[in-house]
Amino acid sequence: MARRFAELTFTPSVKNAQTQYGSREQNQQFEDAPDSGHVLGDREISFIEARDGFYQATVNDDGWPYVQFRGGPPGFLKVLDDRTLGYADFRGNVQYLSVGNLAANDRVSLILMDYANRRRLKIWARARIVHHVEDHGMLARLEVPTYRAQVERGIILTVEAFDWNCPQHITPRFTEAEIDAALDPLRNRIAELEAASQ
Repeated sequence: MARRFAELTFTPSVKNAQTQYGSREQNQQFEDAPDSGHVLGDREISFIEARDGFYQATVNDDGWPYVQFRGGPPGFLKVLDDRTLGYADFRGNVQYLSVGNLAANDRVSLILMDYANRRRLKIWARARIVHHVEDHGMLARLEVPTYRAQVERGIILTVEAFDWNCPQHITPRFTEAEIDAALDPLRNRIAELEAASQ
């Protein structure tokens, strides 16, 4: 359990809601946890490095949240150290909502999903925008040479807190590659049976 997660998210209004709905005592355990929950361990690092996308939330100048999906090849969200993540920001629809929001408010929240195994990791971080002219070396670290997409900038995330979420309501979903891998034994067996019947 992560104490830092509770410090960031259990505001007075959240604690009031927990009291109103009868979960305040249960949620107190997060605040009393010995682990601060802001340093990524092996479990978090391997999970992050295997993802091919995540949901990112920012907030605009008027306080409206904006959630965007960021995708790429597995591992495009890179673990730079146990408190720092980074990714190449690929050119998209050129509305620049997320990057504009981050220029005014560096707070960001990520949700990383593993639908097939019903796992979800939430990360709270501070974001820093990096351009080629400012730190070409960092952009080179974030690029994915095998992925053909235009890199406009880099986003460096300093982890403030993270929390593993309950799998209870995650509906399993599978990628095309996961379905192909699951079907391989069946295809092989069909081929064996067809060969035997000839």
